Amino acid sequence: MSTPTPALLPDEGMARVRRKKDFRHMERVDGRMLNNLQDLELHANVFSPDEQAKIVACVLDLQDQGRRGRLRERTYSEPRKWMRGKGRATIQFGCCYNYAADRDGNPPGIVRDEAVDPLPPLLAAMARRLVLWRVLPPSCVPDSCIVNVYDVDDCIPPHVDHHDFLRPFCTASFLAEAPILFGRDMRAVAPGEFSAAASIPLPVGSVLVLNGNGADVAKHCVPAVPAKRISITFRKMDASKVPYGFRPDPLLQSLAAAAVRPAMTAASAPPNRAAWEQSNGEAAKHATPQAQRQQPAAPLYQAAAAVRAGQTQSQSPGGGVPFSLSTDEFPALGASPASGRRPGRR
Repeated sequence: MSTPTPALLPDEGMARVRRKKDFRHMERVDGRMLNNLQDLELHANVFSPDEQAKIVACVLDLQDQGRRGRLRERTYSEPRKWMRGKGRATIQFGCCYNYAADRDGNPPGIVRDEAVDPLPPLLAAMARRLVLWRVLPPSCVPDSCIVNVYDVDDCIPPHVDHHDFLRPFCTASFLAEAPILFGRDMRAVAPGEFSAAASIPLPVGSVLVLNGNGADVAKHCVPAVPAKRISITFRKMDASKVPYGFRPDPLLQSLAAAAVRPAMTAASAPPNRAAWEQSNGEAAKHATPQAQRQQPAAPLYQAAAAVRAGQTQSQSPGGGVPFSLSTDEFPALGASPASGRRPGRR
């Protein structure tokens, strides 16, 4: 019997990530020249090919559940495809977000008295990975996400993400490469096509972090895609905008709590992988000579290793956080929460 590949520690995972942070495109804004791509970051190798396959399978299964009416009412949306550029399917977890005013008169932004399904376990594991591997800072541990499923010719029109969500936020790309366009001023030149100052290719498996000018000065859009594509955007809600009755994922909540604790001192840091595994209840026998190197301390490592009591999750090769489709400890998708709507809403 072959020995399973041991999971990567956070620092080992971070070492494989390739990061680009020097995006630059000068554009005149309010009479002065600004780099409208400032503070954008593109991260590659965050998810292994096997993990990408699991993520895609999970999303397609969720889309099937949405089409069958098995998700909460506003979790899944798939408009009619009446012209090129129209029709991408969306799946919202954590909060219900309006792109425009809805039929009930709610303005664009988070609708606090509407309930959608919570983050499924695999998407929560992705969010933990993003923080542990320093793609997102611990001050912005995601508590919501939106999944976009594009068929050929679907797009996302130019926009700036609503400030009901904190900065930075990020989007992960799967199945097919696509460009994302940025610019202070954009215009449609044809159905699903837009003029823009700058274009950045989004490779399969990459994660684009939006912050600073790249999130707030420049608009961004994805023009009509040439092949089926999936994107998953992870965001943290402003505390004053969190939906009524919202229940955060326990381990994501522990990561957020760890961010405000004093950092461990060097004297108390686990000296190597064996000590790290021993301190977290994992078998030190999996440690390899190559892994016996110094590991910097961080409370996040302890939070990530605190696997929920009684929940068994399978390790994925190359994964620093277990990936699992188990729904233990998560409300059933499509279930009606007791406190999902604000009292008194009819």
